Amino acid sequence: MEKSRDVWTISSLLNWTINYFKSKGIESARLDAEVLLSHVLGQKRIYLYVHFDEPMEAKELAKFREYVAKRARHIPVAYILGQREFMGLDFKVTKDTLIPRPDTEILVENTIAKVNENFGDKQSYDIVDIGTGSGAIILSLLKNLPKAKGFTVDISANAVAVAKENAQNLQVDDRCEFFVGDLFEPVKDKVFDVIVSNPPYIPQKDIATLEIDVKDYEPLLALTDNKDGLSFYQRLFTQGMKYLKNGGFMAVEIGIYQAEPVKQMAIDNGWQNIEIIKDYAGIDRVVLAWKQN
Repeated sequence: MEKSRDVWTISSLLNWTINYFKSKGIESARLDAEVLLSHVLGQKRIYLYVHFDEPMEAKELAKFREYVAKRARHIPVAYILGQREFMGLDFKVTKDTLIPRPDTEILVENTIAKVNENFGDKQSYDIVDIGTGSGAIILSLLKNLPKAKGFTVDISANAVAVAKENAQNLQVDDRCEFFVGDLFEPVKDKVFDVIVSNPPYIPQKDIATLEIDVKDYEPLLALTDNKDGLSFYQRLFTQGMKYLKNGGFMAVEIGIYQAEPVKQMAIDNGWQNIEIIKDYAGIDRVVLAWKQN
């Protein structure tokens, strides 16, 4: 950023930053510049366009420079700001948690619909989230399902600490319990109405092809099983039924080309009424399967 310029306005600063980000190979240059600058100013993005000729203050410039330097190194915007919106809610994220994606909202939306359709008459129901990360899935469910009680499991104690903080911020911590451990081990004495999971599903061979933002900064533990990307589904569908009440279901997010093999795992393990649900781009995104009533 040019130090000799006497006055930086919102417009001139945005234009300079967009070009700088593009030179660093950042595809979402405009969006990232706007999000970072609006955060520095404590305003919505529309503010940047309405007040385009407003001069920047020195302390604002200093903070923005810090953000720009980080983003130029391909540090994700969510990690720079320490937060990410998901299902209309704000979640704290750190280097120990995967950044929630819009694709995962498909999992949450369909789980909400199935719960309302099938458990609406129940006084309460229990949902467990395996591999909870920031808690985006389970806490979004609790915000939308007031009769639900949530249980979260993650192998990372640091991730669980973030999920706890998000539960407190969203005021659903009184309906959520948190466990550290591997898959169902910490909750092996419980049974649930619903199991949800967005497990590590990227094949190890594909990690090198991911964007720098992802492969260099997001936790590999949450991205890949270090195998073919299917091993967690095998464990979930092999073990999951004994942790479900009769008439309960499991819903899992899947990666590209994984729908059929994951569906077959469910069939092989006796699951019923298996559905493959597409995202808004028409890509298979969720496999949902029921335990017979």
